[in-house]
Amino acid sequence: MPLTAVLITLNAADRLEDCLASVAFCAEIVVVDSGSDDATVAIAERHGARVIRSEWRGFGPQKQFAVEQASHDWVLCIDADERVSERLRESICAVLPATEGSPCGAPARCVPAGTFAAYRFPRCNKFMGRYLKHGEGYPDWCLRLFDRRRARWSDDPVHEKVVAGGEIGSLAGDLLHESAESLDTYLAKQNRYSTIAAEAALAQGRRATPAHLLLSPLLRFAKFYFFRLGLLDGLPGLVHILVGCGASFAKYAKMLAFQRNSP
Repeated sequence: MPLTAVLITLNAADRLEDCLASVAFCAEIVVVDSGSDDATVAIAERHGARVIRSEWRGFGPQKQFAVEQASHDWVLCIDADERVSERLRESICAVLPATEGSPCGAPARCVPAGTFAAYRFPRCNKFMGRYLKHGEGYPDWCLRLFDRRRARWSDDPVHEKVVAGGEIGSLAGDLLHESAESLDTYLAKQNRYSTIAAEAALAQGRRATPAHLLLSPLLRFAKFYFFRLGLLDGLPGLVHILVGCGASFAKYAKMLAFQRNSP
């Protein structure tokens, strides 16, 4: 069972090259593009990826659609600004025993070992020019390698996740998140995400209170800055955690605003 690397893209030309190079060990690369007008498609095709153009469905549905386009049941889902480290590649190949001619080292056929339906591994996030090693930034566990017959992406419009119907294993080695976005762009994204999260919570029948507004950011800060040692990541770690606290505050503020204004 060879492995398929799966990506969704939109105008990712400035960061896609290194990503695709890091998954070159996979038997197949599938890229689902939702309307890029830069060189994204050309770069993907140059790296041998099979490119499928498709309209945007939301993060969870788009990633699930991409998984369904893979030729193989075992898939590795990765974003354009992420890279598979050498240690992680070795770990992946270790759980996909290779026979001669396979893409996993003895580079025709990989058979996943054990009974696991999926595997998770830590993601190392780069923020303000520094890889975070503590706090909210690390280990940012990601479940990205799975058997699509026993796992799938959730339908969440934001903060989507893989839901597995079997045991989950853990792999050594980091998934490197090389986000090059500016702090201004990152803050704007967090504002959008807090709106989507507030709308999703309200749609689920949840309600916010002033206590949520006050306590959620404070508890979040204590957890990640002190107990998860975010203070050891210096200024980037402090800013990263404070932005997350602000997003939490914004989410509950938006929920309260809607509750006050709705009939």
